[in-house]
Amino acid sequence: MDWKGRDVISIRDFSKEDIEFVLGVAERLEEELKEKGPLDYARGKILATLFFEPSTRTRLSFESAMHRLGGSVIGFSSTLGTSVMKGESLADTIKTVEQYSDVIVIRHPMEGAARLAAELAEIPVINAGDGSNQHPTQTLLDLYTIKRTFGRIDGLKIGLLGDLKYGRTVHSLAEALAFYDVELYLISPELLRMPKHIVEELREKGVKVHETADLEGTIPELDVLYVTRIQKERFPDEEEYLKVKGSYQVNCELLKNAKEGMKVMHPLPRVDEIHPEVDKSEHALYFRQVFSGIPVRMALLGLTLGVL
Repeated sequence: MDWKGRDVISIRDFSKEDIEFVLGVAERLEEELKEKGPLDYARGKILATLFFEPSTRTRLSFESAMHRLGGSVIGFSSTLGTSVMKGESLADTIKTVEQYSDVIVIRHPMEGAARLAAELAEIPVINAGDGSNQHPTQTLLDLYTIKRTFGRIDGLKIGLLGDLKYGRTVHSLAEALAFYDVELYLISPELLRMPKHIVEELREKGVKVHETADLEGTIPELDVLYVTRIQKERFPDEEEYLKVKGSYQVNCELLKNAKEGMKVMHPLPRVDEIHPEVDKSEHALYFRQVFSGIPVRMALLGLTLGVL
């Protein structure tokens, strides 16, 4: 398909062929970076990053990706100091910023904000997270990390741990994994179970899904354990958060029962759900996962700009 001008809003907008194509382009770009250093595909192009919510990895990796493609970056990392503080609408912000740029990356606390931005803008819009809804570029880099590590995605047993109710990363990842022959273990407290409609969709698509609260008993089964932070900021009620705070911690003692070669992933930031001692173990994959954001986001920027 023609990628130039395409918006990247939800993983639901992707076919398996789309996903595999992006992963292939990302792999090629990673190899080019190793051989040549910074590239010049996006010379003269400008990325606008509009972050209405805090971010470290997503914002910086998009900026790094654009610079490594030879392009430039403008934008904001907080609404402080912008006209949003004066009451400017999202619509007016988008219509203004598109006059200055060639592609927009947006993170916003409101579900559906990225889709709205894409409908308003005449340039490509990439969703960097909208509330507890979707985070498609994180999903693509997660799939890329798994594929680069194991050489495949099919045939793996993958556990999703923690905040499966509000966590946009696991919502998007679970939906994407439905394209592959995987077995999913959804591990969470009762209060934070994966939304029922997502579980039903996975099963309708033929995915073998196990729902459990037993992390210790599930560890020996897994090839990948994808850990998520229990996100205080997503809870409408602090008492609900306090009931599940600190429900799980992945540490070296727990991982003694893991398969050799089992990998632990995390979209980061973490609080206390992965003990720092795990960082030096053979199981830790989360910092390699962070790096994957560069080639994957380079691929998405280059494709939507029509320069690759």
